[in-house]
Amino acid sequence: MSAEVLTGRQSAARKASAAVTAARWAERIDAAGGALLRYGVVAILLYFGAFKFHPVEAEAIRPLVANSPAMGWLYQVARVQAVSSLIGVVEIAAALLIALRPLSPKLSLVGSVLAAGTFAATLSFLFTTPGVWASVPGFPLPVPNETGAFLLKDVFLLGAALWSAAESLRAMGARE
Repeated sequence: MSAEVLTGRQSAARKASAAVTAARWAERIDAAGGALLRYGVVAILLYFGAFKFHPVEAEAIRPLVANSPAMGWLYQVARVQAVSSLIGVVEIAAALLIALRPLSPKLSLVGSVLAAGTFAATLSFLFTTPGVWASVPGFPLPVPNETGAFLLKDVFLLGAALWSAAESLRAMGARE
């Protein structure tokens, strides 16, 4: 066998080995990223869900919920703290269901869809709450105020919840 052929085979073997190594690292990074997405959403939902039981948070969300066509009616049937607590229960339930992914992809799917609905509702506040956007002289686009900036994080959380739902669906299919 000539040296050229041997060198070519060795080069191809190194490239194949590098591709396998890269694929293994990609799988590890994907798994770590997925875990951070899923359990990051869980932590945020648990944290803010628990905070909904505090009167300060109940009052803080009041203008957001009150101006929402989809949710404002809640204040006609329940007090401010009761509405906030109900939202907290939904957020905590979504978090716990998502966290069950290793045991039940189906329950995680339900929690992920619930979380996605929660984040979509929160994002709607950007359009229904007066004053969350402001004009800045010399800048052509409106910018969010402090509340609007806080709400914008839910774009990423909505994406994470949708990713979690899709991953749970794939896991359900794999188990069948």
